[in-house]
Amino acid sequence: MEIRERLEKERLFFDGGMGTMLQSAGLMPGELPELWNLSHADVIQGVHEAYIRAGAQIIKTNTFGCNGLKFGKAHGTPAVSTLVTAAVKLAQKAFQACGEKGCVALDLGPTGKLLQPYGDLPFEEAVSLYAEAVEAGKKAGADLVLIETMSDTYEAKAAILAVKEHSNLPFVVTFTFDEEGKLLSGADVETAMIVASSLGASAVGFNCGLGPKEISRLVPRALAATDLPLVVNPNAGLPVTHDGVTQFEVGSEEFAATMLEFAPQTALLGGCCGTTPQHIKALVESCAELPPPEKRNGAPECITGYGAPVCFDRMPVIIGERINPTGKKRLKEALKAGDMDYVCQLALEQIDKGAQVLDVNVGVPGIDEPALLEKAMRTLQSITPLPLQIDTSDLKAMERALRLYNGRPLLNSVNGKTSSLSSVLPLAKKYGAMLVGLCLDDDGIAESLEGRLKSARRVIDGAKKAGLSEKALLLDPLAMTISTGGQNAQIALSIIAALKKAGLKTVMGVSNISFGLPHRDAVNSAFFASAMQLGLSAGIINPNSAPMMETYLAYGALSGYDTSCKAYVSYFADLPTEKREPHVPAAKDSGEQGRYGLDEAIEKGLISPAETAVAALLDEGRDALSIINEYMIPALNRVGDAFEKKTLFLPQLLMSADAAKAGFEIIKKAMFQKGADRGKGDPVIVATVKGDIHDIGKNIVKVLLENYGYDVIDLGKDVPPEAIVEKTLERDVKLVGLSALMTTTLGSMAETIRQLREKAPGCRVIVGGAVMTKEYAEELGADAYAGNAVAAVSYANALFRKK
Repeated sequence: MEIRERLEKERLFFDGGMGTMLQSAGLMPGELPELWNLSHADVIQGVHEAYIRAGAQIIKTNTFGCNGLKFGKAHGTPAVSTLVTAAVKLAQKAFQACGEKGCVALDLGPTGKLLQPYGDLPFEEAVSLYAEAVEAGKKAGADLVLIETMSDTYEAKAAILAVKEHSNLPFVVTFTFDEEGKLLSGADVETAMIVASSLGASAVGFNCGLGPKEISRLVPRALAATDLPLVVNPNAGLPVTHDGVTQFEVGSEEFAATMLEFAPQTALLGGCCGTTPQHIKALVESCAELPPPEKRNGAPECITGYGAPVCFDRMPVIIGERINPTGKKRLKEALKAGDMDYVCQLALEQIDKGAQVLDVNVGVPGIDEPALLEKAMRTLQSITPLPLQIDTSDLKAMERALRLYNGRPLLNSVNGKTSSLSSVLPLAKKYGAMLVGLCLDDDGIAESLEGRLKSARRVIDGAKKAGLSEKALLLDPLAMTISTGGQNAQIALSIIAALKKAGLKTVMGVSNISFGLPHRDAVNSAFFASAMQLGLSAGIINPNSAPMMETYLAYGALSGYDTSCKAYVSYFADLPTEKREPHVPAAKDSGEQGRYGLDEAIEKGLISPAETAVAALLDEGRDALSIINEYMIPALNRVGDAFEKKTLFLPQLLMSADAAKAGFEIIKKAMFQKGADRGKGDPVIVATVKGDIHDIGKNIVKVLLENYGYDVIDLGKDVPPEAIVEKTLERDVKLVGLSALMTTTLGSMAETIRQLREKAPGCRVIVGGAVMTKEYAEELGADAYAGNAVAAVSYANALFRKK
């Protein structure tokens, strides 16, 4: 019986930790656990058997880090396929030896790289890396795929697509969050659950990073965000060290008791780092009398970028319409020129005015629409976490954008035409998009209410046949201008009311109603108010229009959605200076683009405007040091503060760093031309410790340190302690930053710190990584712990200022 079917009838149990079990069996610090599938097959099988006898029904293969970045001929190691095949066979043999039937889960962990455009790993290369393991796992007989310890929804999507395109195996996705429920990339619990659910996971949930007590606080949020079965595989608490040995202090009975608090609502339970067969045995026994969780069906349908989700179940959603070239000469020119700065400006204007979603349409004749839509989408997702509405009728552009989108998009659109249903719906299903459904069909746009409702039903029926829920649809009644038909407004409003009564969601391009009329905002705002009153779920409008936004806010206050009228009061409290003027200078279609200040360009992550602003300041005679100290560093500090307060996400942090870096390059070039010698800042070493190939955190720290003027010596990943010590002594380095993601490499970190203390006693050591905590850093002997890159820079600044 497939896992999807089993989950409808019973609660299932995963096994526990593998790496920590192997450490107790002799795995040395820095040694690659996956190689034991060949060199210590009996030990791996023995661990599997111990978990099976403890009651585990799903065994994870020993393949967590098995990818081409780490294994294969280029690394002098066995091929990924060889290791995966061996791992699957060992799990199968373990079930046979125990006389039990169970599921073998092909375990896929993170690659250790940050994906482009924020890192250096291309999305399609990530898909290929996972695909290699998936193909081998399927061939060897794995029953399902577990995509686990994901700290980035984008990498999770790459792994999911690899599974969907290279196998027919069901898959489960689990993420690792901090205690506030945030991924490394900034996504919250709800976003992660929505993205994985929309892409077709059989179950979603949590693993690693936190213990059961910490995860228990996040479980209700996951249950509210998805109707899928929930998985919880926590650590046995947070790691500590005693006499140089990494330990997890939550015992089996405490582990089981804490898990029992949320087990009734959870379909799959197990463990991660530090958990043992004793933990799983206690867990299984404690849940033995619990009935399986009831099937849930109340989660709202939402879209996401890489930040928080936007749902359509309460106050109508504002979709900004400005990034659409229809009737916009300046935007058409910018798109033909590939000018993304102008596109970003339009986006930021709308965001500042209250847009919650941005429509993105680049359909200009004579351009490569697939390439341009990809470029626009990537650029916009680098400066804002808001969801995007992918607006195109070009199928190649549509699929490319859907594939590379980070989050769950809104796709505009499908309609009742046979050709549209057959081509668009499969794409929406594969990539998990919500859909705008237009009320037209092969006969065109009906003039009557009944005719358009018939078209809507055709779209709904087609979606269901394609495996999409009607909850994933936003139906557009297609407002036609009243200048050509006096009943057009009433027809559109009647459709909204009828669809609302049927429990369906609606969306509409509001300004279409006034096409050809003067003073269009007067008509648009009145029509918008009527549509919202009748149940419109989302309006595609110009948020720069004060009448439209004032109507929207007034509706929120009158309807009760705006509790205590907070949004209404906030909007009008600062008029006219702040709310009537966009934060970014508006650029009219026929005029020049608004000019950004350097600090604003850095804060918004705009590279070209940052370069332009630096050049302008230099032309004005400002010296390099004053530009850096008065503009660039304060801007970076504000970005860092926002990141610390979690009002700004990792992608925005990195884009701000890139904008600052671009500005620095202009300054360096000007100084070089003048013959000046800026010199290098204090040297700082960053490295990922021996045995660990994960360099996401280390690379982020490097970028930020460089922007603050430090001479960063990046030793890379999988670096032996001796190499770090040698470079420290050679360059007389006073600060070393060490990173580790995997529990199995914490011994390498401890050894590196020990050697630095012995041979370079004047050097400070700061540590970070997913498995680290402040307390654990202190026990290892580090001088400081950095929970994120901003904290690392703050420590460096404090250290060298004191010096």
